[in-house]
Amino acid sequence: MKNVLVVGAGAAGIMAALAAAEAGAAVRLFEKNDIVGKKMGITGKGRCNLTNSCSMAEFISHTPGNGRFLFSAYRQFTNRDLMARVTAWGLPLKEERGGRIFPCSDSAVEVRRLFYRQLREHRVQIHFNETVERLWREAGGWQAETVKGRYAAEACIITTGGVSYPVTGSTGDGHRFAAALGHSVSCLKPSLIPFVTAEAWPGDLAGLSLRNVAGTLWQKGKKIDTRFGEMLFTHFGVSGPIILMLSAAAAHGKDIVFPLELTLNLKPALTKEKLDARVQRDLQQYVRKQMGNALNDLLPQRLIPVVLRQAGIEAKLPVSQLTKERRQDLVETLQELHLTITATRPVSEAIVTAGGVSVKEINPQTMESKVVPQLYFAGEVLDIDAFTGGYNLQAAFSTGFVAGKAAAEEIAE
Repeated sequence: MKNVLVVGAGAAGIMAALAAAEAGAAVRLFEKNDIVGKKMGITGKGRCNLTNSCSMAEFISHTPGNGRFLFSAYRQFTNRDLMARVTAWGLPLKEERGGRIFPCSDSAVEVRRLFYRQLREHRVQIHFNETVERLWREAGGWQAETVKGRYAAEACIITTGGVSYPVTGSTGDGHRFAAALGHSVSCLKPSLIPFVTAEAWPGDLAGLSLRNVAGTLWQKGKKIDTRFGEMLFTHFGVSGPIILMLSAAAAHGKDIVFPLELTLNLKPALTKEKLDARVQRDLQQYVRKQMGNALNDLLPQRLIPVVLRQAGIEAKLPVSQLTKERRQDLVETLQELHLTITATRPVSEAIVTAGGVSVKEINPQTMESKVVPQLYFAGEVLDIDAFTGGYNLQAAFSTGFVAGKAAAEEIAE
């Protein structure tokens, strides 16, 4: 029986270990934590957004970080394959908004335990609390050194993740191994991460969530991207789904340099003319009030002072004294509320890492290195990253499956 070493027991490592074991290899899986799938256990706000129900072509389009590289992996292991497996293992699934797939129990911990049971059933030797400190080739095979010993195998799969959420064990080990073995590692940047603003007022609104708004990110008057949906104000700036998507666009944009400008359209479903008519109706209804008390039907109360301030309107101004010009300024502000983005939050807080081991040096059909034989990479350690919605986990599962299967089959020849 041949031997395969898998370094890192996240989603990609778990699937790589299972696929290699199914193909007849003896697998050792190394994990620096005392559990498998630690990061997977906190995804989807603790509910684990396993994958998405969309087509694999849509998976590619939702992967700004080298999505085309995944064509072969997605042909070999699809979202349907993943869902069929976990349901056969006894985990019922459900579909929610946007095609997101969750366990019916809404428990990421249950998902993590399910995979752990499968690893045990497939006789994968799991080395908990054992960090791989060094990897090298010797006598046509691979050697791994940990504080507890030295291990040999015919093939090695690196699935150590990126550098986001280091508390889960993703601290860049795989990138260091790859570089030492002759691989190119592109600049590591945060993706799917909140923005920090120069303005202090978002902090006054911390916890306020807005739905059905549009956010547009700009650099020196040039649009980077626009997203529609939900956002959240925080003590440091802005977050939420559309902000995370915009951060991915910034991570993959060319020559992006902070500061950037963010404009928020609070009423994107209305034309300027229709919004003006709506504002006039509201103001007529509250004509005896001051402006600070006349927009409650249009905006959350906490947001009203901010909008009025940007529009240059005093909150104490009587509605009856508002001029047409000032009303038009209000309408424009409602559809173009300005913020200055000075930075992202630290990469350690990113949902995923943009950048990683260059995919140009990886065979997309097997995930084997083109630089060093019988060395494989899978998951976030590679220079691949996607939007939220189950796309990143599926990429990890698919590349892990391909790497594990290929490593076991190749060394068996």
